[in-house]
Amino acid sequence: MKNISLFSIVFLFVQSAVFGQGKYEQKFEQLGTTLPTPNTYRTGSGAPGSEYWQQKADYEINVEINDETQVLTGSEKITYFNNSPDVLEYLWVQLDQNVRSKDSNTALSQTSSLPANNTIPGRFLQKTVNDTDYDGGFKIAAVKNNNGQGLSYTINKTMMRIDLNKPMKTGDSFTFSIDWSYNINDRMLVGGRGGYEYFPKDGNYSYTIAQWYPRMAVYDDVNGWQNKQFLGSGEFALTFGDFKVNITVPSDHIVASTGSLQNPEQVLTATEQKRLKEARTSFDKPVLIVTMAEAKKKEKTRAKTKSTWTFHAENVRDFAFASSRKYIWDAQAVDINGKKPLAMSFYPKEGNPLWEEESTKAVVNTLITYSKYTIDYPYPVAISVHAASIGMEYPMICFNFGRPNEKGKYTDKVKHGMIGVIIHEVGHNFFPMIINSDERQWTWMDEGLNTFVQYRTEQEQYENFPSKRGPARNIVPYMKGDKSFIRPIMTNSEQILQFGNNAYAKPATALSILRETVMGPELFDYAFKEYAKRWAFKHPTPADLFRTMEDASAVDLDWFWKGWFYGTDHVDVTLDDVKWFKIKNEKRSLENKISDAKITNSGGKQGAQNKDFSNGFEEIALTDMDPRYYGEFKNRVDDNAIRQRYADKNFYELTFKNTGGLVTPLIIEWTFSDGSKEIDKIPAEIWRKNENEIKKVFLKDKEVTNVVLDPNLETADTNVENNTFPRAASPSKFDQFKKKSGK
Repeated sequence: MKNISLFSIVFLFVQSAVFGQGKYEQKFEQLGTTLPTPNTYRTGSGAPGSEYWQQKADYEINVEINDETQVLTGSEKITYFNNSPDVLEYLWVQLDQNVRSKDSNTALSQTSSLPANNTIPGRFLQKTVNDTDYDGGFKIAAVKNNNGQGLSYTINKTMMRIDLNKPMKTGDSFTFSIDWSYNINDRMLVGGRGGYEYFPKDGNYSYTIAQWYPRMAVYDDVNGWQNKQFLGSGEFALTFGDFKVNITVPSDHIVASTGSLQNPEQVLTATEQKRLKEARTSFDKPVLIVTMAEAKKKEKTRAKTKSTWTFHAENVRDFAFASSRKYIWDAQAVDINGKKPLAMSFYPKEGNPLWEEESTKAVVNTLITYSKYTIDYPYPVAISVHAASIGMEYPMICFNFGRPNEKGKYTDKVKHGMIGVIIHEVGHNFFPMIINSDERQWTWMDEGLNTFVQYRTEQEQYENFPSKRGPARNIVPYMKGDKSFIRPIMTNSEQILQFGNNAYAKPATALSILRETVMGPELFDYAFKEYAKRWAFKHPTPADLFRTMEDASAVDLDWFWKGWFYGTDHVDVTLDDVKWFKIKNEKRSLENKISDAKITNSGGKQGAQNKDFSNGFEEIALTDMDPRYYGEFKNRVDDNAIRQRYADKNFYELTFKNTGGLVTPLIIEWTFSDGSKEIDKIPAEIWRKNENEIKKVFLKDKEVTNVVLDPNLETADTNVENNTFPRAASPSKFDQFKKKSGK
């Protein structure tokens, strides 16, 4: 047994006395086997491994919309590349439209009830019992190989297995075709991410078409085939590839789409072509390519002819488009470090004047800010399409709400809501369209990360923007709610209970706290950008994010991921007690025997909890160091110099209790007798030896009149009433917090 010096024994005794014997829940233990074992595909650093691989799927598609019957008909040729080390006996294809088929598991697995007052709108009653005349789902007409021979296939709800006559080995490719059609859904009646909106005043439709073609499922090193059924909440895991798409619509329609338009001279007027060319060099404001007057004129006619718009897109995971004769169209160029994508908006007159004023500007602001925090935007266009009561994203194009009233008037709430949703949906180009996480499994990896950068965009590009998700104070009502209705962030999309709070707000807030309070902007921004660079156009998992953030910053964050992402604890730290000490001064004690009755050590109740500083300070007697404490050391400290150094200093012993369970940094604001203030920031690791109660002593030159924990509300502490000393002191910022959080 090794010898332990007397000094070490004393230190251990003091440490035990200070930290106590509180319950130890291993909040600072490493995630260890909670994360998957690193391998040659995904390294322990969070980077893709030397043998990382992913599949590829290229599409050639012809699609037509019948504007009279609202039926979409399509045919596609898919070439699938097996880059995996595995032999594939079959392929899985996603049939997402089947979520609305008669035998869909979505409606069958949803719970339902009738209102207590026995009063319900007819439309809601129809949805409650799933009674609708809508005939949804894909109508598969043919599945053939490249030689035109029929392939054996099995449809299981929203998934279709195609059986291969010959197994695909590593490096093989396989080309096959699918013919299909489906009835486009009325989003007002049926709902859905894609569909159409009908405008009864002019008898026109706006089609926002998504999940419209059979799409290859992902096969990867994590899950094999990601063929988890689509029930409606968990979105999509998709394979990158190149697209060539021909879209046939009435010739008076304007089409907005993923990709680059290949035949403008065939589908645009000479004036529209000229304006589009002007937009490519307009960096200060949008250029109207189709004006409101021109769109209004087309609303009154119906073309008898058709046009086919051709779009190409490279290295995208999906494809969506919108079509209507009602669309106004504007565009503006954006300079992203020499790349010059077009920011564009398409909207009916019902969106004006708000959309003409704000939509493309929001697209521009999004591309600039997201490129700063992730990678430079790589695609040729970024499009915002106006659609009622929706926010939904696809590569290069998204569908967004925000509509003035009939007179064209709108409130700040409507304006900010529209700007926020455009930033969010355009931002999805980065998460998950480029940094391609599995939405079917982990909603937060795209929604949460995206909401975080959305918050950064709102704050950096707009003055006093009322961001709803991101600020720590806004998550408090959710965090302190009934835990039986809260699940960890690391929960599958279909099992989440409070979708917006769990998948959007909480992870966005967690990342904001990680950036501002735990890591600091410099370390966080570098690591977050490194994650984006490593996993752009690849398939990251949560472990890849967690590991990269630590690898690129040298900050151990396992405690943070465990608390914020794997648990449901909340932050509630109580500033339980504050004691004031000074070094004992013999002269002062002799001369002030009577007046020193205020000193706790002399006239107060030592050890009793203080309510304020009115009892004055306790005295500490500094003794000479016992020689035994030096152990084998021969040199000695100057005890008198230490007494002199601290003669007029103030020592404050603070006691903190962690009643919420979630460990957190401590931000302490001191107010001194001269009115000045000072902030101390203590890392969360202070809780590593006792996760329930800790004490810490602070040295201050000046006397303190007030102590506030988390003064700027940056840790999401759910109870600020116990964050001040004296308790009577309640800074105005806390009153503002209580008002905002409805306390």
